[in-house]
Amino acid sequence: MFRKKECVAMLLAGGQGSRLYALTNNIAKPAVAFGAKYRIIDFPLSNCINSGIDTVGVLTQYQPLELNEYIGNGQPWDLDRAFGGVHILSPYQAKKKSSWYEGTANAIYQNMNFMKKYNPEYVLILSGDHIYKMDYAAMLKAHKQTGADCTIAAIEVPLKEASRFGVLNTRPDGSIYEFEEKPKQPKSNLASMGIYIFTAKKLYQYLEADEADPDSSKDFGKDVLPAMLNAGEKMQSYLFKGYWKDVGTISSLWESNMDLLGVKPAFDVSDPDWKIHSRNPLAPPEYLGEHAIVTNSLIALGCEIEGTVENSVLATGVIVEEGATVTDSVIMAGTVVKKGARVTYSIIDENVVIDDGATVGEDKETNAEIAVLGRDLTVSAGVKVAGGQIIDKDYKGETNHG
Repeated sequence: MFRKKECVAMLLAGGQGSRLYALTNNIAKPAVAFGAKYRIIDFPLSNCINSGIDTVGVLTQYQPLELNEYIGNGQPWDLDRAFGGVHILSPYQAKKKSSWYEGTANAIYQNMNFMKKYNPEYVLILSGDHIYKMDYAAMLKAHKQTGADCTIAAIEVPLKEASRFGVLNTRPDGSIYEFEEKPKQPKSNLASMGIYIFTAKKLYQYLEADEADPDSSKDFGKDVLPAMLNAGEKMQSYLFKGYWKDVGTISSLWESNMDLLGVKPAFDVSDPDWKIHSRNPLAPPEYLGEHAIVTNSLIALGCEIEGTVENSVLATGVIVEEGATVTDSVIMAGTVVKKGARVTYSIIDENVVIDDGATVGEDKETNAEIAVLGRDLTVSAGVKVAGGQIIDKDYKGETNHG
């Protein structure tokens, strides 16, 4: 008997993430660390397996090495399957031509053979750079109940922010009569989350038509979805009420990390009924020294704290030496904050050394912007990195005389 999957997920993870600057110089945006022990891609992968979807194609392109290594055989997400599981899908040379993925629709088009191998009735399209927990099975159920050809997940946003998104204009029953990609004057506050469920045969039909159109930009929001609407296909919205954050900018990445803090965090990653899986390194328990002060912070395994940490998120193996302070900051794995150094309102990437007495960032109450340090660099002793500065190599700066 021929085996098939009801629904296959295609996860777009090839983005450069240029608005994250130094954090994505060497890695794809979905591989960026998040929340002390996760990476951004953990969230859609965990959503898939928690929703009963066990066949996922991950489409990579920009700087894929670390992301590919991180995903591996998919075991941490229970996606190491003999039939299905997780598969890395990079651009490849075909018989007729070879090319980079030209847009979101072209990326999916180039992998139609992967989808067809599982003969799915439905295809779920996901983005690899959002932080959220969502039951895709409930969305699929709604898609089937309405008999839609395409269902688009949507979230209500403030009307003044809607122009940043694809905006859905809908009838009272949730059916979509217009889709506007980043309109200057949005008519509704219903923003597309970039999560689509297609009836597979319709998806293939419109991808092939889009690929044959020389004037298309090969994008779902700009080309495929409007083409389906114009042809009279049944398009339905699916309203999502939970936490969702596009972490494509420095400020949104910082805010989403801060949303994990507090007694009742805005976003809870510890729900045992919706586990967020990740590939965690083996590490000893965190160590707090005799004079350490830690308040309202997330501290991962392997951290050694002798100084003061307030309102911050620290990943595996971060060291904060005696007399050092870390406030309102996100610090990624393996970074060392040495004696007397001060880190405020900053995002620090992996394996950074902030030497004795150096200062990084400024209090957020001063209206300063977030300071950012890229990975594998050293900030020399006594120097100052101002708020809003983005550093991607060793920094000797000007000596901070207080």
